[in-house]
Amino acid sequence: MILLTPELHAVLRVNAAAHRDAMQTGTHEPDPAPVVKFFNPLGAATWLATELYDDGDTLFGLADLGFGCPELGCFSLSELAGIRLSFGLQIERDIGFSTIVSLSVWADTARRAGSISQAQSIIWRIESAPVPELPTDPKPGKGG
Repeated sequence: MILLTPELHAVLRVNAAAHRDAMQTGTHEPDPAPVVKFFNPLGAATWLATELYDDGDTLFGLADLGFGCPELGCFSLSELAGIRLSFGLQIERDIGFSTIVSLSVWADTARRAGSISQAQSIIWRIESAPVPELPTDPKPGKGG
């Protein structure tokens, strides 16, 4: 499996550039939603990435090795790609993953829930919940 498609690579690089620009100009740092999710098909390890640094290997995001303490930081794409598991399996990319929730919310939810997997079920319930409609004024133009 290709861990990063050209499209994912491009979005991760744009996010890294926006973060770098914010640091250089002293403006508010962006808090993008995770772009890609990697996982161990035989275990609990999961990684969410938002940025890919200039070296083309260092990713920034949320890492959860399955010990109950997900944390923000950097991890290596080549190291993920080099992991060999039982039965000839490797780390995989979740091709169905998408989210609009920022990385900071994912990190907070994962820490509280104890894992990215538990956070995912919570966040996806929230993302898929219908947005309540606000009541409309029955008589337009007659408001007070």
